[in-house]
Amino acid sequence: MVKGIHPKYPYPRRRVIRGVLQRLTHMAFAALAKLEITGQENLPDGGPLMVVANHFSFVDPAAMIRAVPWPLEFIGGFQMPNAPPAVKWIPKVWGYYPVYRGTFSTDALRAAEAVLNQNGVLGIFPEAGNLSTILRPGRPGAAFLAVRTGVKILPLGFANLNGIFPSLRERRRARITIRIGKPFGPFRAVGRGRSRRPELEAIGHEIMGHIAQLIPPRDRGYYSDDPAIRAAAQGTEIYPWDENPEA
Repeated sequence: MVKGIHPKYPYPRRRVIRGVLQRLTHMAFAALAKLEITGQENLPDGGPLMVVANHFSFVDPAAMIRAVPWPLEFIGGFQMPNAPPAVKWIPKVWGYYPVYRGTFSTDALRAAEAVLNQNGVLGIFPEAGNLSTILRPGRPGAAFLAVRTGVKILPLGFANLNGIFPSLRERRRARITIRIGKPFGPFRAVGRGRSRRPELEAIGHEIMGHIAQLIPPRDRGYYSDDPAIRAAAQGTEIYPWDENPEA
């Protein structure tokens, strides 16, 4: 990969504000929940690295920031339909490269590749939206970037983040878990264009399979070993922005 600072997509950036927000994230999790992090021995020395995780809650990006020690760069959805209005300012202050769901989002992909080419650490949620509370198939972006850059991938699994605020309303702190898996990859694909799609799909399923092993069996949905759970997950693979892309 080509090294050096990219003039349009430098890494790291916004160091001061992100440092402050990272410290606040540590404080918030300590105050609002009983957090357990396991697998910290699996953290590599640094980038280039893609960090991936399940996406069931609007809290997930904060959990990823809490779990890893490096300055994270994110690509994420332009719209945040499931986040409360009171917290939508946080991703904007942190700064991220927006993906317009249902489109190829060329600029975001270029930014992601530039970050990784600078030995950066990129956070991405392959499901491309917290549309369900069970694991769904990933969209092609994470697999495309994995093949394009040849970097290793660090999987995380989040459990019970959706329980934080209901528990607080009951005047108790929820028990939440972040599990850090072993890095895997890199990936290669030999096809080009449309002929490469089956390879990218297989890589995408492998990425999601690594995440599935880090979350409770009941949450594994499409990737469960239990036929009943897989059957109940049918329909979660439907992506609403395929028919109505973000603009």
